[in-house]
Amino acid sequence: MRIVIGEDSALFREGLARLLEDAGHEVVGRAADALALVETVERERPDLAIIDVRMPPDGTDDGARAARELRDRDPELAIVMLSQHVETRHSVELVARGRFGYLLKDRVFEVDDFMDSLRRVAAGGSALDPEVVATLLGPSRERDPLTLLTPRERDVIALMAEGRNNAGIARRLFLTDRTVETHIASIMNKLGLQETGEEHRRVLAVLTWLGVRRRG
Repeated sequence: MRIVIGEDSALFREGLARLLEDAGHEVVGRAADALALVETVERERPDLAIIDVRMPPDGTDDGARAARELRDRDPELAIVMLSQHVETRHSVELVARGRFGYLLKDRVFEVDDFMDSLRRVAAGGSALDPEVVATLLGPSRERDPLTLLTPRERDVIALMAEGRNNAGIARRLFLTDRTVETHIASIMNKLGLQETGEEHRRVLAVLTWLGVRRRG
């Protein structure tokens, strides 16, 4: 894959670039601030952009806002946002469009899982950090639809929201593929959702029903 990195920490940026190159990817651009990131992506037209949520010039959510701008310009651009802490303000809208991942920076050091996440996003799917999923699916609303689900179904829906396919869910939970299919059918029935078979649409359906999409 051809990748652009947007990260203001030189140490983390260069370490990430080395990791990606060692895995056989081509890092075609590096940017230390949001303005340079947009220019670099526009110039290089990468397959994937890895973007820190907080970047100069403001040091707030500049990276996330740049990601939204880049996605508006190129709906096919795959984007993985990295953050030190869970910040879901921009992630819901972007995950709804697919080709999007949101991971905590610590996940980079889990190299196999991190590379797998990049592949899923580049292929058109989604990859959400488990802590992001926990925040999005937490029982913070008066009517929590997760009360309809069994504990095992909650495990399954959390992995669905991470962007895992049925086989990946089965491996994580030590279940058969058929059992996972049964759980998903039950989840969709209880939540009144249609199973589409597309990973990012499954994530979108779950997040939409749970009322976590940005409105207005």
